[in-house]
Amino acid sequence: MRNTSQSKFDMKNLLALLFLITFSFSAAGNTPKISLEKYIETWKDVAISQMHSHGVPASITLAQGILESGFGNSDLAVKANNHFGIKCHDWKGESFLKDDDKRNECFRKYKNAAQSFEDHSHFLTGRSRYAFLFDLDVTDYKGWAKGLKQAGYATNPSYDKRLIDLIERYDLDQYDKYSFDDLIVNQEPELQNKKDTKAPKLNAPSKNTHTQAVKNKRQVHTNKNRTMYVIAGNHDTFYQISKEFGVSLRQLNRWNDFPADKEVLEKGDKVYIMRKRKRIADELTNLKATDLQELWKISQEHGVQLKSLAERNNITPPSFALNK
Repeated sequence: MRNTSQSKFDMKNLLALLFLITFSFSAAGNTPKISLEKYIETWKDVAISQMHSHGVPASITLAQGILESGFGNSDLAVKANNHFGIKCHDWKGESFLKDDDKRNECFRKYKNAAQSFEDHSHFLTGRSRYAFLFDLDVTDYKGWAKGLKQAGYATNPSYDKRLIDLIERYDLDQYDKYSFDDLIVNQEPELQNKKDTKAPKLNAPSKNTHTQAVKNKRQVHTNKNRTMYVIAGNHDTFYQISKEFGVSLRQLNRWNDFPADKEVLEKGDKVYIMRKRKRIADELTNLKATDLQELWKISQEHGVQLKSLAERNNITPPSFALNK
């Protein structure tokens, strides 16, 4: 039979063990939250890098990250590394279900948060409805904030004001003035002192985009209507092509009459790098169509302005085809 002192010792050990288990579960469920200032410090260099690679102001990237992710503390940010509230749409990767405007909406899930920042840039540069934003100066954060609201990035009617308030309160617009060289200089001491293979890599600056285009010359085609175009490849974006040929996203969007639902480029899409002609080729003279989508496909195939085809077929052209 065990003595009383041994029983007391065992009981104390058991209570201590139960305390440790309870404390461990409690600590795991109360991970320290990231402060807003720490979030800015952690991601400002990545935002600046994205600005030089893709043309999205660093202040806008940071403000959206702060707002959409609760500066990295939301369930979406913690469990899915999604800092910008981007939903699945045409996404083929992992997903995360979360209640938003509707129950169990599908959001993109990333391997790490840096991937979320990169995808945010691709999301904005790859969709025609955001094309007009890239005509704005990179330091025009107010124009960008209002433009994001106008383009429907978020449903909150005060979305632009909240972004502007964050930018001005935390002086985020200072990062819009950083050159890529400034970024490299600021990174050098840290990179020399520690080698972190998991740290997000800096993208090449936008000034090298043209050099890259020269190295990887894409073939330029000319149709019977003497209109030049290129064929989109895998993962091509409107922004990529606009930079390669030195035209603005707005121009590219107008020249191609991209409809509002043309979210991304697909392999094989024709992308005109000059204004399409008003002249209608002989084989299209007797064309009759009632479907606007069909007209747009014909417009792209033959290099004819959608407005001209629509007028010939007595169809009211869409607003994006009027201001040519």
